[in-house]
Amino acid sequence: MTEQTYDLLVIGAGAAGSSAASDVRKEGRRVALVERNILGGTCLNYGCDPTKTLLYTARLLYQARHAGGYGLRIPQAQADWAHVLARVQKVILQLRGGTNEEAAAQLARQGIDVLQGEASFVTPHKLLVGDQTIVAERIIIATGCETMVPPIEGLREAGYITNVQAVTLPNLPRRLAIIGGGAIGIEFAQMFSRFGVEVTVLERGSQLLDKEDRELAEQLCELLAKEGIQLKTGAELRRVQKDGECKRLTVRLRAGTEEELVVDEILLAMGRRPMLESLHLETAGVTTGKKGIEVDATLRTNIPHIWAAGDVTGEYQFTHVASEQGKLAAHNAFAREAQHFENRAIPWATFTDPALAHAGKTEEQLREKGIAYHVGRASFSQNERAIIEGETAGLVKLLVDAQGKILGGHILAPRGDDLLAPIVLAMRANIPVTGLAETLLPYPTLSEAVRVAAGAIEQ
Repeated sequence: MTEQTYDLLVIGAGAAGSSAASDVRKEGRRVALVERNILGGTCLNYGCDPTKTLLYTARLLYQARHAGGYGLRIPQAQADWAHVLARVQKVILQLRGGTNEEAAAQLARQGIDVLQGEASFVTPHKLLVGDQTIVAERIIIATGCETMVPPIEGLREAGYITNVQAVTLPNLPRRLAIIGGGAIGIEFAQMFSRFGVEVTVLERGSQLLDKEDRELAEQLCELLAKEGIQLKTGAELRRVQKDGECKRLTVRLRAGTEEELVVDEILLAMGRRPMLESLHLETAGVTTGKKGIEVDATLRTNIPHIWAAGDVTGEYQFTHVASEQGKLAAHNAFAREAQHFENRAIPWATFTDPALAHAGKTEEQLREKGIAYHVGRASFSQNERAIIEGETAGLVKLLVDAQGKILGGHILAPRGDDLLAPIVLAMRANIPVTGLAETLLPYPTLSEAVRVAAGAIEQ
């Protein structure tokens, strides 16, 4: 058994781990990057990138089928699912920089040793990766998370899929039940529906998209319902039975009654949990909680030479956050003065069409905390560019305090995820809402709605 010594060992080659390893290697230190699956992590291979590729293709298909109002005649807009999936894989290869082997070779050329296998602690400084013993002065854990599988009667026997299988299904199901009405479930619901699948979303709670501002979330849900997606809240999946080639679901409704739903496939989207079991963190003495590895504001664990970054900490399960945390953990691992992770204006986005995006607090959160605020709204029904493009659903909503500080920004619009950028910048730079209201923007653009909302603050 061989033994290697490194200045830094990074466990997990997703957004957080890759960022951390690359940044430290630039400083000339000896770095190893461990990955048990495919380089790039969940987002690149089974999450953000393939799902957004599919959502974009589904949007093109939907627009082609609804082009009559623009004077266009596209009589047979159809999807070739095999070719759609082939393009998804092409996008993944391009973003990764080639195959897994080619990506590993690129990292090796940077001076990063890529170790393929499962990492587990033997001592706080020593780990096993396959048949190798690794000793590291400093360690960053960035193993990501995985879909939670609830203990529902008959579910495992009947079978189900997660996001991993959903982006590579060889054939589209005719009927699909999605368990969970958060961002992941809702994105998949619209994507599959636009490819012709009959979709039913089952959410146990009383609200869909419960992390979003209710006004905008309800508008989005109304639009999705108009597209033919069945959205059910207060609907708890109790049992699943195999029924020939189909699956029979028993669902308990809010009123206490039960109903049955027959589908061809079940997609789990009830949440995600950190992947920690194989690490044997107890051997290293690392403290974990309900959400994942516990870290301080500098991303340091209770063990001084070990940091954690990204989804494994359980706080913000976003790729952009993971990437920034990976860089910060790498910096802090060798810095004399550690920096804190800035979480004042974390951008969120549900990549539906229209997209729902926000940063900061919702109205509901401000009311719950007793924080006084003023509201500024701008409807896209009054925006010239939206009228030109025939997509006028949605609005911009800004929440500010008495001094004009932006407490929250919310957008429901086509490319609302992109339109959020000036709001995030203003919040992070402490630019008052008047700064947005006075910013000259090109006409006609959707971005003008941000300026209009800023200028419409109710006093």
